[in-house]
Amino acid sequence: MQSLAKKLKTNDFIITTELTPPKGTDLSTVFEKADALKDHITAFNITESHAAKMSCDPVAVGHHLAQRGIEPIVQMTSRDKNRIAIQSAILGAATLGVRNIVLMGGDPPKIGDHPDAKGVFDLYASQLVEAGCAIKNGTDMMGNALKGTPELCIGTVFNPGASDLDGEVENTQRKLDAGAEFFQTQAIYEAGKLEHFLHEMGNPDIPVLAGIIPIKSVKMAVYMNERIPGIDIPDTLIKRIVAAEENNTVAETSIEICAEIIQEVKNMARGLHLMAIGWEHKIPAILASSSV
Repeated sequence: MQSLAKKLKTNDFIITTELTPPKGTDLSTVFEKADALKDHITAFNITESHAAKMSCDPVAVGHHLAQRGIEPIVQMTSRDKNRIAIQSAILGAATLGVRNIVLMGGDPPKIGDHPDAKGVFDLYASQLVEAGCAIKNGTDMMGNALKGTPELCIGTVFNPGASDLDGEVENTQRKLDAGAEFFQTQAIYEAGKLEHFLHEMGNPDIPVLAGIIPIKSVKMAVYMNERIPGIDIPDTLIKRIVAAEENNTVAETSIEICAEIIQEVKNMARGLHLMAIGWEHKIPAILASSSV
């Protein structure tokens, strides 16, 4: 079942997507989405309290997916865990059949549904990667030997549209130096930004999965431009969605835009990371339209 690690070592084009665990124990919707997409998707990211909104633990959800023959990628953040807890969680995940881990800082608690929660942020993202890779190599991050070494595939993220591009390039290089095996990116709406970012990185020989988020409405586009760092949806695309809303063809236009972006980025990336945000049922059409 561990096809992601194997495919990362080949020239196969990789498709990942995200599933958000519920605020509760009913996993039926997660299972339904995964079952419907498993023939199209290499592995499924399971988010960790996405947007700082408390939800079911992603390791548990990933374990259930693995039992169903569906490959999970568990996201882990430093927002809620210090260095002891996150290493413990990585080990626990491995014992439950969850071996793909994407490490990141996470959204600040103040934007979520528990705004008074204290953010931990004990480790920088590159240090998280160092810790994960140490565990993969048989020690904790302090060099203490493990009793049993897990097989892991460690990934992380970068934002090609970051406002501080030099800082993002430097941070991404630190993650690469720490041992990251693949990257997933923030949503891309202009392929040139990814091309420029990779050029600034020296075009590293590491799998990059280009992020794609379908634009579901003008309201969504404006919100993302105003509230999500590193996302800049061009006016030309927003105007197309405006016209589509007037003609009641938003889904068709959004799929068309996704396909155009995918065509532009697929030769500079090893795959795609599709963040459909409620439009998971549109993913087969997006992939068919983009011929990947």
